[in-house]
Amino acid sequence: MLTSDFDYILPEELIAQEPPAERGISRMLVLHRDTGEIEHKHIADIVDYLTPQDLMVFNDTRVFSARAFGTWEDTPGKVEVLFIEPSVRMPGAWTVMCKSSRPMRPGAVMLLAEGEIKATVQAKYEDGKVDVTVASEGDFFEILDKHGVPPVPPYIHRANGDERVELDKERYQTVYAREKGAVAAPTAGLHFSNALLDKLSEKGVAREFVTLHVGPGTFRPVKVANVEEHVMDAERYEVPSSTAKAVAECKARGGRVLAVGSTSVRTLETSASSHNGVVTAEKARSTAFIYPPYEFKAVDIMLTNFHLPCSTLLMMICALAGSDKIFKAYQAAIQEKYRFYSYGDCMLII
Repeated sequence: MLTSDFDYILPEELIAQEPPAERGISRMLVLHRDTGEIEHKHIADIVDYLTPQDLMVFNDTRVFSARAFGTWEDTPGKVEVLFIEPSVRMPGAWTVMCKSSRPMRPGAVMLLAEGEIKATVQAKYEDGKVDVTVASEGDFFEILDKHGVPPVPPYIHRANGDERVELDKERYQTVYAREKGAVAAPTAGLHFSNALLDKLSEKGVAREFVTLHVGPGTFRPVKVANVEEHVMDAERYEVPSSTAKAVAECKARGGRVLAVGSTSVRTLETSASSHNGVVTAEKARSTAFIYPPYEFKAVDIMLTNFHLPCSTLLMMICALAGSDKIFKAYQAAIQEKYRFYSYGDCMLII
């Protein structure tokens, strides 16, 4: 299967640069998988498509202000660091991505976040990532929240001093975010306000959570010509026992599992694929790459944003609904001037 099979042309003006004025007002394209029918709705209408038999699964990861700026300790040279996750190769260190004109040599020290964080280079790897040890006077995450910048994706343009950075700190985060550790938001969840969640509860729709700490690999383009040759970055996830139980009960009563966002899909399908089709409580790392053809084992319905051309996320939804139907839906969205990508509108695949 060719990566070029998942390409499409998107007018640049449809790439949302900031969130809607308030949560819960985004447009929602509804795609019916069985017929290909397309409806144009709003996110609040999702209540009408669900019943008390169904289960919604959200990703409760919390984005931290992972992008920090500073200088080298021994020179005035500038450096930019994206903290990704605690290192799996060097216990006690952090894995980061760095931008600097200076080579990342072991022992070199960076002064970040107004000098409140000292990061010492320990090792650089072939994938371009760097392990650093970190020292700070106060709480690491509190310092980043104060001086760091939310790691919005590269297609959301933010200049130095952009006032929208403060807006990003609030809106590039779901209202139910709990488990700090992501460097990218599970963006389908950004559409939900507390009021909308209350309406879903009033209808009797069950709600559970998984945690997948989204890494920068979610934006990494597929650079190989053949889809099958692409390798996904590993991401940490957890399925709580309450969620595993709720999925089993939903299936038993004939309900449908609605995964909110690709990260919830990836978590549920990774777990089910590892346990003979049964979602199981566990903590692990996922390298799952879902592309056509793929038989979904846990997820019946998906709420998702509109994705980049040739991206692994676009390939995932093509596996769920079929490439022909997805691209017809995308063309309809472009014609109707939906907003695309992280701060854009959403799509219910049902």
